[in-house]
Amino acid sequence: MKTLKILLVTALGLSLFACSDEKMDEIDMERNDALNMEAGSILPDAILKTAFETTGCDIAWYATVYIEHSAGTWAQSAVADKRQAQNDASLMNNNWNGLYDVMNELKDILTKTAPDGTEPENYWARGIAQVLTAYNLAVATDMWGEVPWTEALMGAEILQPKYDKQSELYPKIQAMLDDAIVNLGKTVNKIPSADYIYGGDQNAWIKAAWSLKARYALRLSKINGAAAATEALNYLANGFQSSDDNFLFDAFEATASGENPWYQFLNDRTHLSAGQTLFNLMNERNDPRIAAYFTQIEDAYNPAPNGTAVENQGGTYSTSLITENGRTAPIPLMTYHELKFIEAEAKLMKGDASWAYSFGEAIAANFAFHGVEGAEDYILNEVAPRIPGNELKELITQKYIAFYEFEAIEAYNDYRRTGIPTMHNPNNATKGFVNRFPFALSEVSSNPDNVPSQYLGDENFVYNYKVWWAGGTELVP
Repeated sequence: MKTLKILLVTALGLSLFACSDEKMDEIDMERNDALNMEAGSILPDAILKTAFETTGCDIAWYATVYIEHSAGTWAQSAVADKRQAQNDASLMNNNWNGLYDVMNELKDILTKTAPDGTEPENYWARGIAQVLTAYNLAVATDMWGEVPWTEALMGAEILQPKYDKQSELYPKIQAMLDDAIVNLGKTVNKIPSADYIYGGDQNAWIKAAWSLKARYALRLSKINGAAAATEALNYLANGFQSSDDNFLFDAFEATASGENPWYQFLNDRTHLSAGQTLFNLMNERNDPRIAAYFTQIEDAYNPAPNGTAVENQGGTYSTSLITENGRTAPIPLMTYHELKFIEAEAKLMKGDASWAYSFGEAIAANFAFHGVEGAEDYILNEVAPRIPGNELKELITQKYIAFYEFEAIEAYNDYRRTGIPTMHNPNNATKGFVNRFPFALSEVSSNPDNVPSQYLGDENFVYNYKVWWAGGTELVP
């Protein structure tokens, strides 16, 4: 920068001294430190943060312990397994801040691509940003319940944003996805290299948006009943058509800084072991996926008892073979097998006998996702005999099995919505099941007047208060 300035002075000679302050500011600008990035240039970081931080890190790692896919057998994960300190405001502080950081980036894209923005015809970037905003906002409200939104991301304009009801956020999430579908359907100029998920395929993004709409419609099954099923079926008709459409981040590298975060967590810390609750459900069913899911200890599977395991950093209990072999494995934001499980449940709710066919397709798709053969025999010999009189129970149990381990967030959501399958961590009875995450320390410190007062006044808040769509009462006016 100094060299450039000297050259300019030499070239301009004495006339430089006649330049205005504005011209001097322009000359002295750091060209390599962009102050105003184009929307398409912001997208890669927003996509990466969504997959890595929102979907692939602590939120999922705590969810996998709560849902008993895994047992926490070291450090913070063992504390979570024992249901200790789960109401602490510092627990999820970084994740809360990370969510709002990525949503702030996405807001920047939406501002630039708005009709009155600098890139009003960049429908491609706008549509993707809307899908990702809806996804991140849904994770925020699903984990915390009431969260800031309508007054959030305003910078100095509003430093203490109000919290929005979950019942008001879900329509906004659906409307955002509707707008995304419209924008992605327009003729656009794309930058495939900036799209780490679909490589610039706008039709694939459209399918992802419709599929997410089906997920969020069925999420409200306790609220809307059969209407939730009808909505979900209408939406999923335009969603994923096969596993080729999976909503995946598949750009990890075999490097210390670029690897799958689950692999990094296992390799660096080994906080998690295979959960006995999950293993027993699979073992009872002679599930062929056991060999793809879990490592062995001295030629035998040894899952950790949820809530009572001995603390260790490997070598005592089986761990995730998916993760051990998954240094560059993709992180799924939503899969085709999830959509087929949604279809099966929605049809079952409506009394449509074809639900069983969709159910079988879901299981088969998950077997294929994990590279496991034998789905047809498994469905016929192990699943079908368990269905009569237990249709929903077996359906959600199979979905729970299918979601190990990278889809733990959705397994956590399904359990809170349905109460299926039965959890066995004894600390659920003595302390409580973690029904939602504790509000962030940054909010408690800087925005205490808007943080729901129930959290500030109840040391067992996370155990005592369900989120709205799981049957809880909303905590803000």
